[in-house]
Amino acid sequence: MVTRISKKFTELKLESQTGLITYLTAGFPNQDLCLKIINELSKSGSDLIEIGMPFSDPMAEGPIIQNSSKLSLDNGHTMELTFELINKFRKNNTKTPIILMGYYNPIYQYGNENFISRCLNDGVDGLIVVDLPPEHDSELCDLTTEIDLDFIRLATPTTDKKRLNTVLNKSSGFLYYVSVMGITGTKEPDLELLKKQVINLRKETDIPIGVGFGIKRPDQAKKISEFSDAIVVGSSLIEKIIINYKNNNEDDVLLEISEYIKSLKAVI
Repeated sequence: MVTRISKKFTELKLESQTGLITYLTAGFPNQDLCLKIINELSKSGSDLIEIGMPFSDPMAEGPIIQNSSKLSLDNGHTMELTFELINKFRKNNTKTPIILMGYYNPIYQYGNENFISRCLNDGVDGLIVVDLPPEHDSELCDLTTEIDLDFIRLATPTTDKKRLNTVLNKSSGFLYYVSVMGITGTKEPDLELLKKQVINLRKETDIPIGVGFGIKRPDQAKKISEFSDAIVVGSSLIEKIIINYKNNNEDDVLLEISEYIKSLKAVI
């Protein structure tokens, strides 16, 4: 299957560019502004956008993304509103790949087949389910194998060669490489070690490799872009939204986001 995600990585490769993937929690800081932010991310240079499905126990997330998830849920956000958000985005943008990222519990509660159907209907291009290990994800993963929906898995510094083979089996879109051990937004990667790890990964797969966790600044992005196919930025973006949303109006929030994304995209 040729999905929007695979098309985007083909385009990036032809242009000798590294992709910029940005993460935003659905419904944060509120539903209307969230949609405006997603549009701004795409306009400012984000090549792919991850939309986080708010969950009450996001165990892989640091305090920044945890806070955004809590705020969204406190505002009454639901899975229906997540799909509504993507549906509205798709009315004006049919090119930017959208990836739903989160935990299995909300998907399971929604119903696997219903969830996959909504993904297709509303324009979702890929799934990342953080707490669903490849040894036990067939009930969801197998629903995506013959349709235009990529199932994106994660690898970490502790993933050995045997387990990597399991991770890569039925993986599509790109491989999300977690650059540091621990939760999001709390550590910075050792760039020399990270480079060696990604080079070793490339010996095992032709699938694009996106690197995430701990990437905040343009100087980091520039160095990581030299050996990866994409960089993923999440916590630092959420943090900027939190700070500017408290102190400024919506236009200032959008301007801050635009400038930040452009500063990252300019160097990769």
